[in-house]
Amino acid sequence: MAAAATPAIRALVSARIAHTVHSYDHDPRAGTFGAEAADVLGARLGVEAGQIFKTLVLELSTGALAVAVLPVSVTLSLKAAAAALGAPKAAMAERTRAERGTGYVLGGISPLGQRKRHPTVVDVSALDWDQVFCSAGRRGLEVALAPADLVRLTGAVTAAVTA
Repeated sequence: MAAAATPAIRALVSARIAHTVHSYDHDPRAGTFGAEAADVLGARLGVEAGQIFKTLVLELSTGALAVAVLPVSVTLSLKAAAAALGAPKAAMAERTRAERGTGYVLGGISPLGQRKRHPTVVDVSALDWDQVFCSAGRRGLEVALAPADLVRLTGAVTAAVTA
């Protein structure tokens, strides 16, 4: 029941959203966290990489933080993300600012249960799946949920934000 301790899991439980938590032993030597999750979930559950989503924290040209959620297997288009979020430009947020703004550590940043709700865009490809996987708020902890629930709980817009 340790998984219930993350703010992301508490947010899902509080909102009564159906979800499944999947844990794995995180390898601190892993190159990228999303690729590690894709490898483990793919091998263990047969999940396709396009179904596993990463959470990236952006800094908009307005100075505000924002969040982009997209498949781990693709690259973010900062221009498309900025446009979807109604800003002229966006850049990747600096690590410390991303961690402070979300309440999570890099590699475990969840789009759910963040310290403060930030404008969020979920890549439209999420809607192609019955369920998607995203960080549950800790390295080595993923949550599966319906994409519509992810969009609703984060207050996100959906748009094509991949390069």
